[in-house]
Amino acid sequence: MKLVVVGAAGRMGQTLIRVIRQTEGVRLSGAVERAGSPFIGRDAGELAGIGMLNVAIRDDPLPVFAEADGVLDFTVPAATVEFAGYAAQARIAHIIGTTGCAPDDEAAIAAAARHATIVKSGNMSLGVNLLGVLVRQAAAALDEDFDIEIVEMHHRHKVDAPSGTALLLGEEAASGRGIALDEHSVRVRDGHTGPRPNGAIGFATLRGGSVVGEHQVILAGEGERIALSHLAEDRTIFARGAVKAALWAHRRKPGLYSMLDVLGLEGR
Repeated sequence: MKLVVVGAAGRMGQTLIRVIRQTEGVRLSGAVERAGSPFIGRDAGELAGIGMLNVAIRDDPLPVFAEADGVLDFTVPAATVEFAGYAAQARIAHIIGTTGCAPDDEAAIAAAARHATIVKSGNMSLGVNLLGVLVRQAAAALDEDFDIEIVEMHHRHKVDAPSGTALLLGEEAASGRGIALDEHSVRVRDGHTGPRPNGAIGFATLRGGSVVGEHQVILAGEGERIALSHLAEDRTIFARGAVKAALWAHRRKPGLYSMLDVLGLEGR
């Protein structure tokens, strides 16, 4: 399977390139960076520290997508929406790990999925997606006497909050309770807040250092607490998940899928 990495010069892009090199059944066919990037023309493999691959980083995605079977995308929302349109034109798989998408971005991605096979997830790791299933089951089993709080921490360079993973876990908790997350989430607490709203799903965001990703879902009842957590120690886990998603999506019919579909966890 011929894969393109967009944002190829970034930390996640370089990790994706290294994982593609290590994985049977896939090869790097293209690498893309933004126009004006100082890395345009550099060999993607050399930049990722694995030697020459004879794949030069380019700034025009259209011809690169036209020669590929899939694209791996951990960039920014505006770029992801653009890439989704190109993937739809090329009729290829688009694996999206980008977080921080607004409702309009999500609508544009869903529209592109009429022609492209899109797998989109706030987190591509097996562990987090399994955690999401457990959170949904716990939220369903425990009534509103158990308050739900989601705590996440990432490195100082992360630009969106709460993290896509925290929101994924919040959606799973809301699904377990049979409620809409956007109507029950509490993102900020400051000053005299009054008592905690019944049925709320709270989020706390921490940023600092080089933390790859830590998430904890707390279900707090009277006299007891349940804590479900996941610690990411290496961003390679996200890259491996993305490549797994690409192989799953290859030649599958167009549509918008999640990692739960890839891992066979949907409906569990």
